[in-house]
Amino acid sequence: MVIILDGKKCSEKRLELLKEEIKNSGLNPRLATVIVGSDPASKMYVRMKHRACEQVGIGSVGIELPEDSATDKVLKAVMQLNQDPDINGILVQLPLPKEVDAECVIERISPEKDVDGYHPENLGLLFSGRPRFTSCTPTGIMTLLKEYKIPLAGARAVVVGRSIDVGRPMAALLLNADATVTICHSKTKALAEELKRADILISAIGKAHFIQPEMVKPGAVVIDVGINQLDGKLVGDVDYAKVSEIASAITPVPGGVGPMTIATLMENTFRAAKVKACNRA
Repeated sequence: MVIILDGKKCSEKRLELLKEEIKNSGLNPRLATVIVGSDPASKMYVRMKHRACEQVGIGSVGIELPEDSATDKVLKAVMQLNQDPDINGILVQLPLPKEVDAECVIERISPEKDVDGYHPENLGLLFSGRPRFTSCTPTGIMTLLKEYKIPLAGARAVVVGRSIDVGRPMAALLLNADATVTICHSKTKALAEELKRADILISAIGKAHFIQPEMVKPGAVVIDVGINQLDGKLVGDVDYAKVSEIASAITPVPGGVGPMTIATLMENTFRAAKVKACNRA
């Protein structure tokens, strides 16, 4: 019988533990979010992050910039937050409007406040095996796998997608956990054959129901990072109903990876506050 990897349940457990830890720490961690424009999905995600802050006792501030903001205006907001001693974490909601140089903005975030783990310095530390802050979605997936005692050492893991926010850091985290890792992407030849070799299959390509059962090894652990609209419903990259019949464990959409991403963001923000406190001592 397939195991449902319940990210909602796991995240609630993590947030309760974090709330108690923050309460007993004597620290007052604060997260700042920056959103440019009025994209409904982005605004919803930012609201969810602020609600999570309130839930665990993290202070939060939101900066909203108009859609036509130039790169310089976004950079100015980021620099002000970098210099604010009361702010421990900075999150710039992606994607940014195409007129804004997203790479430039991310590079200007102080690495010590980069709780999203996208800054080149933090990515470099991750790939060198000495992570400081790691990307929230891949880290949340690792936490979920640990919660359900999924063995990683020696396992063949296949990551579908090579983005800097999910695919590449996901591969690095799995490699650091002693998995044998393959990254697949749009130019991968014989993709279905590569996927079927996976003991652990992680899909982050953003194509509704792309992963079908004939692409999945029987007994594989399947992690679905995709969030897509199909016939008015929210679905993942994986055809859940069909693949769950042959997988040993699988994440649902919604309620799988998403809640773990937010829980990890809260944990990273508190970690940033603790690091600052240690450095000040």
